[in-house]
Amino acid sequence: MRLVSGRRSALVVVGVAELLAMTLWFSASAVGPELAAQWNLTAAQQAWLTNAVQLGFVVGALASATLTLADAVRPRRLFAVSAAVGAAATVVIAVAVDSALPAIFLRFLTGVALAGVYPTGMKMVAGWFEDARGLAIGVLVGALTVGSAAPHLFRAVVGVGSPQPVLLGAAGLSVAAALLVLGFEDGPHVTAAAPFDPAAVGRMLRDRGTVLADLGYFGHMWELYAVWAWLPVYLAASFERTGVAAAESRASLVTFGAIAVGGLGALSFGSAADRWGRTTLTSLSMVISGGASLLAGVVFGAPTVVVTAFVLVWGFVIVADSAQFSAAVSELADDDYVGSALTLQTAVGFLLTLGSIQLVPVVADAVGWQWAFAPLAVGPAVGTAAMLTLRSLPEARQLAGGRG
Repeated sequence: MRLVSGRRSALVVVGVAELLAMTLWFSASAVGPELAAQWNLTAAQQAWLTNAVQLGFVVGALASATLTLADAVRPRRLFAVSAAVGAAATVVIAVAVDSALPAIFLRFLTGVALAGVYPTGMKMVAGWFEDARGLAIGVLVGALTVGSAAPHLFRAVVGVGSPQPVLLGAAGLSVAAALLVLGFEDGPHVTAAAPFDPAAVGRMLRDRGTVLADLGYFGHMWELYAVWAWLPVYLAASFERTGVAAAESRASLVTFGAIAVGGLGALSFGSAADRWGRTTLTSLSMVISGGASLLAGVVFGAPTVVVTAFVLVWGFVIVADSAQFSAAVSELADDDYVGSALTLQTAVGFLLTLGSIQLVPVVADAVGWQWAFAPLAVGPAVGTAAMLTLRSLPEARQLAGGRG
C-alpha cells in the first residue's frame, strides 16, 4: 500500500520513519551505566558502546558511497532493510548478550545498518523538494534528533537500572519504521538509478563548493555527537555537586530535553536558511554552539534551573545547522550522485566523531567534567570559516535559490 500522494505526505512518512529508526543510535549508550554494572565493563568499553555505532556508520556509509548504493538501489528498500537489520542486532543485545565484545560488534553492525537509513532518508526527501529543501531536510534532521534523544526518555520513564525495555523498545520502533517506509514513492526530482561508478567519489572531492560545505559539516560534527554522548555524565556531575536528589535520573531527563529540542532548532533554522541563506545560518549556529562548549565550564555547578536552561539553548542550536550542510551538498553535487555525495559527507563527519567522543573523557580525567567540552569549540570555528569562504564564492549562488 502506498502512503505517499504528495510532498507533504512524503515528508511525514520519511520523517516519522527516521524518528523511529534512529532510536537505535543511543539505545545502548543511554543504558550504558546499567550495562557497565551488569557486565563489569571498563570506562573504555562503555565508551565503545557509542563509538562502535559511529565506526559502523562510517564503514557502512563509505561502502555505500563507493558502491553508489544510495543511487543504484530503490531508496525505500534500502531504508527498510537497513532499519530491520539494526533492530535485529539490538534485540540480540537485549536478550542474548552479557559481555562487552559481542555487544560492541552488534553495535558496530547497528551503525552499518543506520548508514542505510539517515543519508537515504535525506535523498528521499530531496526528491520531493526542489524549493524549500532546507526546511524539508530540517524536518528530517529534527526527526532524527528526537529519535536519538528518545532512549534517554525511555530510561527516565522506565527507571534507572532497567536496560532491556529501553533496548527492546528502540528495536520495536525501528521495525515499525521499516514497515512504514515501504509505503513511500520516489518524488519527481529523483533521477533515475545511476550506474555503479567509483570514479564519482573522486569528482566529488574535486568540487570546490561541495568540499567547503563538507568542511562546514565536519566542524559541526566534531562537536555534536561528543556533546550528545557525554552530556548526561556532565549533567550528573554538575547536579551531584549542587546536591540534586536522584542526579542520574534527572540528568537523563534533562539530556532528553536538550537533545530533543534540537528538533525545533533544525526545523526553525531550516525555514530561515531557505529565506536568508545556508551559509549565514550555519555560521550563526556554529558561533553560538562553539561558544557554549566553552561556557559549559562556567555554568557547571550552577543552580539546576540555570544549568537546565543553558543546555536547552545549547541543544537547540547545536543541531540547528545540521540539515543545511546536507541541503547545500544536495544543491551543489552532481544530480546523478546526490545520494552518494550525502553518504560520503556523513561518513567522514561521523569518522571525526570517533576522535571527539574519545577525547572528552580524556580531558575530563585531566581537568574534570567542568571543562571537558572546551576542546570541542575548535570544530565550529573551522566550520564557520569554511562556510563564510563558500559564501564569498560564485558557487554560493546555487544555494537556497541564490541566497547563499
